[in-house]
Amino acid sequence: MTLAQQQFDYAKAKVARLGLQDRVTLELRDYSTLQGSYDKIASIGMFEHVGIANHSDYFAAIARLLKPGGLYLHHAIVRRAKRSDKDLRKRSREYQALIRYIFPGAEVDHIGMSIANMERHGVEVRDVEGWREHYRQTCKAWHERLLANKAQAEREVGSVRTRLWLAYLAGCAYGFEGLSMGIYQTLAVKRERGLSGLPPTRADLYR
Repeated sequence: MTLAQQQFDYAKAKVARLGLQDRVTLELRDYSTLQGSYDKIASIGMFEHVGIANHSDYFAAIARLLKPGGLYLHHAIVRRAKRSDKDLRKRSREYQALIRYIFPGAEVDHIGMSIANMERHGVEVRDVEGWREHYRQTCKAWHERLLANKAQAEREVGSVRTRLWLAYLAGCAYGFEGLSMGIYQTLAVKRERGLSGLPPTRADLYR
């Protein structure tokens, strides 16, 4: 599910190319309009674009769509918690440049805020895993590949946008090397009375 026509078209073509039309359903729509009941929901690289003011509605939708005992995988970039949520909303020059040139409208919370919102809306957190060092390597690899293909990128999107993304990916690699940025994968279950029925250890949780 996506709001981006280009992403939808790309994914639809790939599904067709792989012959998966009978197993994969793609929808061009807002998540808040989705209906039904699901065993599992995964949100990967999307939550950063919801907006902090919309977090309560977002997690209410997740809880509404999950079956009792259903699993929710939450994968998102975070910032460090500040002294107050008001301080969290203060935007550094780097952050202002990011939301102006790379991800317009994006807002990033801290891991404590994500977990609190999940619990407030009826899901039980079962596992939280920090991937900061992993994502540093990912951003570094993306930067190196873009730099190696700079001429092709400039032909496709222009030199200005290419330089912006090179700077962004280099900055991300630096941010994840320090402690200014983090990324977490959190697994939660739709809360119900009694035992969850999930494996007791992480080793078996994702099988």
